[in-house]
Amino acid sequence: MSEHERELAEAQREHWQRTYGEHPGMYGAEPSEPAVHAAGVFRAAGAVDVLELGAGHGRDALYFAREGFTVRATDFSPTGLGQLRETARAQGVEERVTTAVHDVREPLPLPDGSVDAVFAHMLLCMALSTGELHALVAEVRRVLRPGGVFVYTVRHTGDAHYGAGTGHGDDVWEHGGFAVHFFPRDLVDSLAEGWQLREVHAFEEGGLPRRLWRVTQTSPR
Repeated sequence: MSEHERELAEAQREHWQRTYGEHPGMYGAEPSEPAVHAAGVFRAAGAVDVLELGAGHGRDALYFAREGFTVRATDFSPTGLGQLRETARAQGVEERVTTAVHDVREPLPLPDGSVDAVFAHMLLCMALSTGELHALVAEVRRVLRPGGVFVYTVRHTGDAHYGAGTGHGDDVWEHGGFAVHFFPRDLVDSLAEGWQLREVHAFEEGGLPRRLWRVTQTSPR
């Protein structure tokens, strides 16, 4: 990691900590549409154990738990995960949820082949370099059981904020304090090498609206 990438990563960590601290439950209690879709995909695949990367304050992790999955939720914000655990207790699903503070630039703290499914809503389009993304997806493949499912969403280069704000190179643009890696389609394809790419679904979310892809890929059996 270059010095600039290291500084950007630390600035983003502090920004998210502050944001979660100032706006508890900032994304509301309802699950995201990608999480609802993913739960159906995971159930059809016979998944039981779900790992969520970038879980934040937990609206999707808690939804998976309420749907009967065992959930491991990671995020680099202790503040967000603290809110997640508090809500899990209030909803009576704390026995199905475990949390871990983790930066996805580091290896995942899980054994090989230990989870059935992995979910990440807009985590891969944070301030991660292309090299870091390839390392992360390799880690996801390592911890997934053969035939396991990975569902992730990312903002793409057709988004209105692409090219706006401060450019950091590698299709990373910072706008309003949030740095985003906007995905070109060939990046989706390269991250799926060695996997079975099941679906790349375009959708919109939020006020701009943000333009995203929901990607579903399966590890080889």
